[in-house]
Amino acid sequence: MCQLLGMNCHLPTDISFSFAGFSKRGGLTDHHSDGFGIGFFEGRGLRLFLDDKPCADSPVAQLVRHYDIKSRNVIAHIRKATQGRTTLENTHPFQRELWGGYWLFAHNGNLSAKFQPQTTYYQAVGCTDSERAFCYLLDQLRSRFSRKPGNDELFDALAELCAQVREYGMFNMILSDGNVMFAHASTLLHYIVRQPPFGHAHLVDEDLEIDFSTVTTPDDRVAVITTLPLTDNEIWQQLACNELVMFENGQIVRRHCPEPPVYLTREQGLELARRAGVSY
Repeated sequence: MCQLLGMNCHLPTDISFSFAGFSKRGGLTDHHSDGFGIGFFEGRGLRLFLDDKPCADSPVAQLVRHYDIKSRNVIAHIRKATQGRTTLENTHPFQRELWGGYWLFAHNGNLSAKFQPQTTYYQAVGCTDSERAFCYLLDQLRSRFSRKPGNDELFDALAELCAQVREYGMFNMILSDGNVMFAHASTLLHYIVRQPPFGHAHLVDEDLEIDFSTVTTPDDRVAVITTLPLTDNEIWQQLACNELVMFENGQIVRRHCPEPPVYLTREQGLELARRAGVSY
């Protein structure tokens, strides 16, 4: 399995604090050592950094940690390979163009070999179930909408498509077009919204603490989405199993959750991962 990290903000923000802890999980505080990637939206552009080496000691990760990049939408991924070799073409996040803009996608989970969707416009470059799922989502959106629809229409379509994909297995994912961010949970996915009044945060994976009140403004609002909480002194929220949410300007604006909602403990999520032949 893999580790996911997403950030959606009201104002451009740097992700250095969260990434400092997250990157340690790529072979140091955890065993996810099959590469990593991180993408930053900047205006209509996108900076994408990929490495097929362990994130914890990757020179590319070192560059990102010291690169003061501010963005309103960021997606990062640390890979524990379940399908496909450890190569750059199999490294998340994956990038494609749709309706004249970039889209970025990362997946945590494992879809069965039966998931072989037929697509018209998008083909996978690598050989992962994750990239096939991304291509399927965008292919279906392009087939349904000749031009980019409103965010609510997008959300409704993705809710239907995610329900189809998760029939084939575990489908925790983060997807963004640079304006909004979608997160879907099959098992474990957590988030926190940081906004005034800002306080202190201490990382789980590194002895590092920050006082956000000294590095933010009253207009800042930041949503961070991750597989498992990155800090040990903040209150993180958990997505329910099979829940889809949409973040915009650092807050949840739409959510679709089956009733009654089901939440897994960390131990239950790990056990489901082991049964699926993968691990967190």
